[in-house]
Formats: sequence, structure tokens, C-alpha cells
Amino acid sequence: MHSLLIAGIDEVGRGPLAGPVIAAAVILDPEKPIDGLTDSKKLTEKKRELLSEQIMSHALCWCIARADPKEIDAINILQASLLAMQRAVEGLSITPNECLVDGNKLPQLPCPATAIIKGDLTEPAISAASIIAKVARDKEMVAMESQYPGYGFAKHKGYPTKQHREAIKIWGVTPIHRKSFAPVKEQLKLF
Repeated sequence: MHSLLIAGIDEVGRGPLAGPVIAAAVILDPEKPIDGLTDSKKLTEKKRELLSEQIMSHALCWCIARADPKEIDAINILQASLLAMQRAVEGLSITPNECLVDGNKLPQLPCPATAIIKGDLTEPAISAASIIAKVARDKEMVAMESQYPGYGFAKHKGYPTKQHREAIKIWGVTPIHRKSFAPVKEQLKLF
């Protein structure tokens, strides 16, 4: 058993107008280092998917958790992000001795934790969490394309692109939209 178990935690999806915020927690295996870990936004989609598979097969443990749009609307995006992070750590099969969290805020955790701004660039465990969270969220948003055709979810993943904002104006708000976010809230007033 490893002496110091450090979990990296990150979330993805704070900015989109639709879909969940997804967090991941990862405890890497020091015996099985993974090359190329960095901030998921700096990687191509293909490279992220390859790394995500490696992380899931090589890490000591990992967990992906979420807060859905209704929760985001009820408690706000920051609190929902922290809740998703908390759920990810609680879902780990091994309790970490310490958590490293990307950003400047800490969720409630069962162990000591440190918030690290841009931690996804400097801490491999946070990078790993950022990668598996992004791949999981992207896949989920791509799947929403067939459920809600015309919105372009496969392309923009729910982010407020011009295409997405136009689609909301034309087709209205779906159950996966975040009703507390300004562009969506504005649209709801018109219907």
C-alpha cells in the first residue's frame, strides 16, 4: 500500500449554458506514471481520449461525479462545482490522505486539502482529473445532440457560442439548459 495517497480534483463545465458540471477525483499510481498529463484544454480531443483511457486503467482509483442543471440553478454554479468535487472524492474506492484541488476554492472534503490556481498545469493528479472529467462531459454533450437536435451540442458542448444562443432563440430552452444563466433566463422571459 502506498504511504501518501494524494487525490487530484478538477471540474469542467462551469461556463456552459446547458448540461451538468462534471468533476473528477484521481489518485495516480506512482508505480505507473502517465506521460503527457497537462490541462485538458491544452490537448487535442484525440489525445485527451487516449490519456483518459490510460488514466482509468493505470490510476489507483478515480471517480467522476456531477451536479445537474437543476442543482446548478438551485445553488449556483460555484456551489454546484464544489458539490460535484465533493461527490467525486466521496466516490473514490480509496480515501486519500490529501487532496489537491484546481482553483482557489475548496469543497468540503474528508481529508486535508490545498487549492492550487492552475493546478491542472502543475500537478499530474489534477491534470488527470481535468482530462477524465472533460472527456466524460464532452461524450455526454455529444449524446445530447440526438435528444435535442438543432442545438449543436455535439459541436459546442453547451458553451454559449453564437450558434447555441441562436438555437435557444429559435427552439427555446430544453430541460438540460441552466435557467439561472443570463442568456437562458432572458429567453425564458420571451416565451
